Amino acid sequence: MNKLVLFRGGASFLPRGGNFPGMRIFHANRGIPAVFYRSLWLLGLMGACLAGCVDPDSGTTNEFASGIRGQSVPEWEGMLKQTSGWLGADGVYAVALNGVERPGSAHGTETFFWFSDSIIGEIEGDSLQANWEMVHNTVAYMKGDKPSPENIRFFWNQGASGEALSVFEPATPASQEGDYYWLGDGLFNHALDSTIYIFAYRIRNVPGLVYPFEDVGLALIALPKGSRPPFPDQRQLDVPFFLKDSKGKGKVVFGAAVLSNTEGARAPDPDGYIYIYGLRGPEKELLVARVKEHELEHFSQWRFWNGSAWVGDVHAAAALTSRVSNEMSVSFMEDGRVLATYQLDTNSPHVAVQVGDSPVGPFYPRKMVYETPEIYEDIDFYTYNAKGYPHLSRPGELLISYNVNAFNFVEKLHKHPHHLRPRFITVRYE
Repeated sequence: MNKLVLFRGGASFLPRGGNFPGMRIFHANRGIPAVFYRSLWLLGLMGACLAGCVDPDSGTTNEFASGIRGQSVPEWEGMLKQTSGWLGADGVYAVALNGVERPGSAHGTETFFWFSDSIIGEIEGDSLQANWEMVHNTVAYMKGDKPSPENIRFFWNQGASGEALSVFEPATPASQEGDYYWLGDGLFNHALDSTIYIFAYRIRNVPGLVYPFEDVGLALIALPKGSRPPFPDQRQLDVPFFLKDSKGKGKVVFGAAVLSNTEGARAPDPDGYIYIYGLRGPEKELLVARVKEHELEHFSQWRFWNGSAWVGDVHAAAALTSRVSNEMSVSFMEDGRVLATYQLDTNSPHVAVQVGDSPVGPFYPRKMVYETPEIYEDIDFYTYNAKGYPHLSRPGELLISYNVNAFNFVEKLHKHPHHLRPRFITVRYE
C-alpha cells in the first residue's frame, strides 16, 4: 500500500538512503532521467525550436515594450527553493480552492498546485545528496496569497519499500501497465459540486524509438469536493480529443490551458462555459473547445471554434494563433478581454503575451515581455512553458511562471541542484 509523504518547510518524512526507483526515474533502455525525455517531448515531438529563436514579429531577441516588461519576483522563486524533500519540478499549474480566478482573490483561501517531473531528495550546502529520486508528478497546497516556505506543503506517494511514487497514476480503461502521467491545466467546477478537474497526458515507454517514449492518450482526473492526497476517491476518464493526426494537419491534444467563464470563477461577463485550449501540429497552432460547466464530462457536448461558429467536428477547429507553448494560460483581464501567456515556441528565452477580444480572439500580435536570464547562467540551460496565475496576481498585472532545465541534465543537476524549479515574474498590463 502506498503511503502519503508530506513535506513542509524544512521537515521531510521521506526515508533517507533509498535507491533510484528504476523506471520511475530512468528509462531503462537509455539510462537517462525521464525529465530529460519530457523536455525532448516538449522540444521535438511537438515541433519546438531550440533556445535563441527569433520572433519575426519583433525582429529582435532582446528588445521589449518598456511599459509591460516583466519583472522577477524573488519571494515567489524563494518559496520553491527547498533543501529537503521536494526540491524542484516543472509543469506547474494551479487553481484556487474557492474557485475564484479574479486577480487579488487568493487571500483567505488555499491554492492547489500540481507539478510534472519532480525531484525528491536532500541538498546539503550546495550538494545534491546521492539518494535523490524523481517521480512524474507531485502536488502542493499554499495558504493565502503570501509566498513563503512556511505557507506551502508538498505531497507525493511512497511505496512499500520507501521509494517515492507519483501522486497520479493512469487508471482509465485505455491505460496499460507502465503508462504514466504528465499533467496539463485544470479547473474548479462550481456546477459539479466543487470537483477539481486536471487534464493528464498519458505517456508510454516504447523501446526502439529515437525518443523511447510517446504520448498515447489524454485523460481527465476528477477530484471530488474536499479530496486530499493521496486522493483515494479520485476518478479518471479517457478524453477522446487526442489525435495522432488531424487530417494531415498534425497532432492535436487539448488541456494546455483552461479558462472558466463562469459566475463562480467571477469572470467579468460570464457565459457559463468552460473553454479548453489545445495545440495542433508543428506550428503549435492554438485551438479552443468549449462546453457548459455542468457538461464537462459529456464529451459529446464539446464544441470547437471553426473561426465563425461552434461545431462538433474537432478536425474543423481553427487556429487562433500559433507558436505557443505546450503548457500556457489564457486568463481574463479586468475589462473582459483575455491574455494568452506562453513561451514562444515552447522553448526559447522569450515569454510572450497576446491580448484577445474574447476567449476565441481575435488575438492581437504577440508582445515579448521578458527574456529569461537563466539561459546565460550555463551553456546547457534552457527555459520553457510560461503561464499565468490570475488569482495569485494583483489587479492590473499577471503573475507568470516558467521552467528551467538543462540538456546535460544529470551533470547540471549535481552542479546546480536548485535549477530545476519554476521561476516567477509579474507583468503589468494596465
